[in-house]
Amino acid sequence: MVDTSIHPPLNVMHTGVVRRGWFRFAIRRGTQFLISIAILVTVAFLMLHLIPGDPARQSLSPTASPEQVAERTRELGLDQPLAGQYLSFWQGLLIGDPGNSISLRMPVEDVIASRLPATVELAVLTVLVVLTLAIPIGLSAAALTKGGRRRGLELTFNSTSGLIASAPEFLIGVGLVYAFAVSVPWMPVAGRSGPASYVLPVAALSIGAVAALSRIVRAEALDVLSSDYMRTATGKRMPLLRKYLRHALPNLMTSTMTNAGLFLGSLIAGTVLVESIFAWPGLGMTLVQSIRAKDFPLAQALVVVYGAIVLIINLTVDVLLAILDPRSTIKDS
Repeated sequence: MVDTSIHPPLNVMHTGVVRRGWFRFAIRRGTQFLISIAILVTVAFLMLHLIPGDPARQSLSPTASPEQVAERTRELGLDQPLAGQYLSFWQGLLIGDPGNSISLRMPVEDVIASRLPATVELAVLTVLVVLTLAIPIGLSAAALTKGGRRRGLELTFNSTSGLIASAPEFLIGVGLVYAFAVSVPWMPVAGRSGPASYVLPVAALSIGAVAALSRIVRAEALDVLSSDYMRTATGKRMPLLRKYLRHALPNLMTSTMTNAGLFLGSLIAGTVLVESIFAWPGLGMTLVQSIRAKDFPLAQALVVVYGAIVLIINLTVDVLLAILDPRSTIKDS
């Protein structure tokens, strides 16, 4: 009989390897996240000092007196040494008090709290629309063109989706405003006043992402559909719906989630211009307004918030992928 204290069973050895892989994965991803946050905060802090000219004077009118400039300098904390300003900036972020908005005359944390829900609603709805449309479109395109069939359809799909995916969100937004709010006034063009007001902003953010993600889903689905287990399912005359939903779709989710996470990060950045086009009362429009008004405390805090959201999304995607495929933690370790 084999002494299991010397030669543990295979499943015990595998469990130990997975646990070590998870531990190393958590340490590595956590360290990367903290380093990225530190870089983000540093860049946001330096943003104020890299802008040519005197930030205090730029935030005032051209006719401001020296006394007013000096008062604004003290208000922005620019009379302190650079190291002291940096530590104060960190302290304000950590305690949730990054200062007061110069243009809105209220605490920055209150501005963010009041505008964040609108941006989150827009982002969540866009993600739902993108996933709901891109996955079936890509899977259907792969099923129809697998094995080199329907070359015309493949060419049409690739060229059309590539063209749409390359169009920036703000250009799509302007086109939608002209088509559905100016030429034919079917949809509201500004504000967040009801269900109809969500249609055009969500469409502006979704159209390019649906085209890009559906191309990726199709490419991944072609590999899945040519696999041995899919050929076995076809040979057993399995119903098409069951074959694609139970066998093809689950094997697409890992790559789809990875790319969806990347698209979500770029989508968050895209909300800045889209919110400005549709006068959407979220963080994006507030960031543009704060830069125009030279409201540096608010602009710096919003840059940190936007960057932190993107980093959290990437971290969440990595964790979800590790849960779905624990072997990836071992490979990465």
